[in-house]
Amino acid sequence: MKRILRPFAIGLILFAVIAPFLPLLMWSISFRWFFPALLPEQFSLRAWRYLASPASNVIPAFGNSLVVGLSVTTVSILIGIPAGRALGLYKFRGKSVVEFLILAPTIVPTLAVAMGIHVAFIRYGLSDTRFGVILVHLIPVTPYMVLIMASTFANYNVEYEEQARTLGASPVQVFRHVTLPTIFPGLMVASLFAFLISWSQYILTVLIGGGNVITLPMLLFSFATSTDNGITAALSIVFIAPAILFLIVTSRYLTGRSAALGGFGGKF
Repeated sequence: MKRILRPFAIGLILFAVIAPFLPLLMWSISFRWFFPALLPEQFSLRAWRYLASPASNVIPAFGNSLVVGLSVTTVSILIGIPAGRALGLYKFRGKSVVEFLILAPTIVPTLAVAMGIHVAFIRYGLSDTRFGVILVHLIPVTPYMVLIMASTFANYNVEYEEQARTLGASPVQVFRHVTLPTIFPGLMVASLFAFLISWSQYILTVLIGGGNVITLPMLLFSFATSTDNGITAALSIVFIAPAILFLIVTSRYLTGRSAALGGFGGKF
């Protein structure tokens, strides 16, 4: 019975994931599709040819989104690991205040935060630059990264590090062979959140980028307000695809078995 139910359950889950994208795919290759027709009257690759052309600016926007998303994820990791370790492993005076301050960007409306930051960024020459966009994306991303890493370190046993140092491992070796394999599943979850949040940012990018830093959400919003459903659908697929790919790549590290296999098998 289990042999029958398992493939059925997997197929049902795959259908539930793929089904919402089928209308987008149909719209992206349709030329005429009017209600109440179930299928397009004419098919065309016009939308995809337009996205591949230089006039669409999709390729530069995709590059900007990818560079910003990966940069924000990398910087948030560098912040989140030490901050999460401090919050997850240690008790100190004012810890609740620190946690509240970390959560503050998720409580305060994004637009209100961005307007104040925009004034400061103009003063320091960070407005209308990709570096400024990366910095401002860290505001909504960092709280998730730090809190997930704090939860990861809350279940972390520092005695493994002490044993490694007793055996002669250097601090770098301890981090590489002991700490990192143990926290890796939690780090992958946090990285997934960080990338997706940065990848989908619109308001912060528009305000700080000033129209000079064009990303996929900006193009998608522009086409979504138009009447060209074919190009909007094709651009939506391009926008969603990297996020799904990132999820597929990181999902193999999210199970308990993967965490166990990360292990301490490395040599000092």
